[in-house]
Amino acid sequence: MFDKDKRALIAVSGEEELCIAPRMANRHGLVAGATGTGKTVTLQVLAETFSAMGTPVFAADMKGDLSGVAAPGGAKESISRRVGELRLAEKGFAFQGFPTHFWDVFGEAGVSLRATVGDMGPLLLARLLGLNETQSGVLTLVFTIARDESLELIDLKDLRKLLEYAANNATRYSATYGNVSMASVGAIQRALLGLEHEGGDQFFGEPALNVDDLIQTEGGMGVVNILAAERLVKSPKVYAVFLVWLMSRLFDVLPEVGDPEKPKLVFFFDEAHLLFSDAPRALVEKVEQVVRLIRSKGVGIYFVSQSPSDIPDAILGQLGNRVQHALRAFTPKDQKTVKVAAATFRANPGFDVEKAITELGIGEALVSFLDDKGMPRPVERALIVPPQGQIGPLDAQKREGMFKNSLLYRCYGETRDRESAFEKLQNTETAKERAAREKAEEKARKEEEKQRLAREKEEERQRLAREKEEERQRLAQEKEERREDERRKTFWGGLIKSVVTPVIRNALNSYIRGGKKR
Repeated sequence: MFDKDKRALIAVSGEEELCIAPRMANRHGLVAGATGTGKTVTLQVLAETFSAMGTPVFAADMKGDLSGVAAPGGAKESISRRVGELRLAEKGFAFQGFPTHFWDVFGEAGVSLRATVGDMGPLLLARLLGLNETQSGVLTLVFTIARDESLELIDLKDLRKLLEYAANNATRYSATYGNVSMASVGAIQRALLGLEHEGGDQFFGEPALNVDDLIQTEGGMGVVNILAAERLVKSPKVYAVFLVWLMSRLFDVLPEVGDPEKPKLVFFFDEAHLLFSDAPRALVEKVEQVVRLIRSKGVGIYFVSQSPSDIPDAILGQLGNRVQHALRAFTPKDQKTVKVAAATFRANPGFDVEKAITELGIGEALVSFLDDKGMPRPVERALIVPPQGQIGPLDAQKREGMFKNSLLYRCYGETRDRESAFEKLQNTETAKERAAREKAEEKARKEEEKQRLAREKEEERQRLAREKEEERQRLAQEKEERREDERRKTFWGGLIKSVVTPVIRNALNSYIRGGKKR
């Protein structure tokens, strides 16, 4: 709670009140403890406190319980009793709801929260897809092609199309970017199909999240942004990579503010062990960099996990504000975990920290916050103050009404699909296909013209041949007719000479001789 004296009161140890110094809240923190020991309630108390001091909050809600922050609490007798025991009313405690925005990657229990493939980048996407080193290299190569050729990667179909394009033009790109392995491209395509099956295609797209929408205040109170993670956490890799992307996005976008009087935003990473389980070294280094440097952007990151041992040492050393709920030591491994947890605190000579960790009750914790100079205070065994909002989930109908009537829903409710890599490459292929078709048509036209000319030439040759043959036949016929005339003339001439002429001559001679006798 943020009390009337403007203190961020989180826990009470006897007469001592344990408060987070607002100036030190961006030095990050850790909330740890076994299942059922009160981590979620502590997270809610922290979220309400930051909201009341005017600092927006982003938190993943693993079971839906955190949504109750939007409604006034006080319905449970145990809560009212603790308020009285800790005399919180005189410090300004009152049951109330806090301004809340609901988000959901799948758009079911909150406003759709999306990112573009390009914003995700090849490192986080390779982790998301479970790629090996060679496949990750090919993915990085494809992202480089997208950058160099102005091919925006917005959703998964853009990436699939670009992978196909790179594979089909492997010879062209290999000299400049390196070998484009067809086997790796196939493996990435199969991994993308698996991601789509898990609902990843709903996360990638536009309108993409504007981080400024997470840093809002209403009535002087910071907005509590709650990410519905009940379904998301069933895909641990998607959940972890999404939150790392969001932290990285905040780091890249927000300006440097140095050491502000209070954080600009507080980010809670619940089930943090999911991030570091089997994570490649490159991803862990990315998280280390963000955790180390993002505090200068005014952002505090609070990891929530079962044990401090879930967090790599390089990151654990950056977490100055600690709340440790009970751990159980039933096995040698559990006992080692308890020792590790105890060793992370600044010792208090008043009690045995290691023993106390196993004795803590529900709502009780070991607490150590940074003082105004950034030094960790000695650990104290304390009771966490109860939340002012409702413990447990908000009514589903009320929740739906809240996010569907919000301005954010009007902005992010409908997916947009503008021209990007898929459309550009498809248009390029269409242009190539059109050019190829026109070339084929021109070739066919020329071939047809060639065939037409050949036909005309052949027809002309045949016509000339016919005319020549006709002329030859005419001349032959005329010659034959002349020969026939000559034969007729010869026949009649011979006939006359051999028959008629002698007859006439004989007749004349007979006539002449007859005349002489008379």
